[in-house]
Amino acid sequence: MATEYRHEYKYICPSAHLKVLEMRLKALLRADNHTGPSGSYLIRSVYFDTPENACYYENEDGVDPRSKYRIRIYNSNSDRITLERKAKCRSMTHKDSCIISREMCDEMLAGRIPEIKQGMSPLLVKMLTEMRLKVMRPAVIVQYERKPFVHNAGNVRITLDTAISSSKAFDRFFDPQMPKRQILANGMGVLEVKWDQFLPSYINDQLQIEGLQWTSFSKYYLCRKYNDYGGEIK
Repeated sequence: MATEYRHEYKYICPSAHLKVLEMRLKALLRADNHTGPSGSYLIRSVYFDTPENACYYENEDGVDPRSKYRIRIYNSNSDRITLERKAKCRSMTHKDSCIISREMCDEMLAGRIPEIKQGMSPLLVKMLTEMRLKVMRPAVIVQYERKPFVHNAGNVRITLDTAISSSKAFDRFFDPQMPKRQILANGMGVLEVKWDQFLPSYINDQLQIEGLQWTSFSKYYLCRKYNDYGGEIK
């Protein structure tokens, strides 16, 4: 397996437990450099899928390997827009990314396929090609508040995600007031733990807390399920 693939584990747990984990992690890890005074930032991503919903069903069925494309912004800001392709193989993940323009983003959000031009990023060329071949279009917007912690040993990244919601208002992707729908029960969030070759034991020990529920499903899948397929929120 290529070394650029990373381990990634996700857990659904009560927000109260995320608070406990936050206090523990602050003593061992540093906050991501991109966080604001609150130690968090808002992530908003639009994911693409085929008319047959191939990405959704590949996630549901645990197809391996698999991949999906998304466009991501932070704090509803259009200054930095990234196109990302996230791949999963043998329970490990890899992400490729490139910067795209607001004009390019608007075209893709509208379901149009920009012309491939010389000098484009290879990732963007691949995405535009797959949009044509597979008729990929925007499928759902995923939004959440993230508190990220990082550690050099093992290239560890631990994130605490709350206020996870979905939307299909693609024309309001950059609008801070974009309409959205909560997708987890009240008081629930997601812990994600990522590392390269090893997770230091002294960090792993601090993650041991009752109430963690390991999940194989991505936030993309959960948002599609609750937004499109009649999932119930309790």
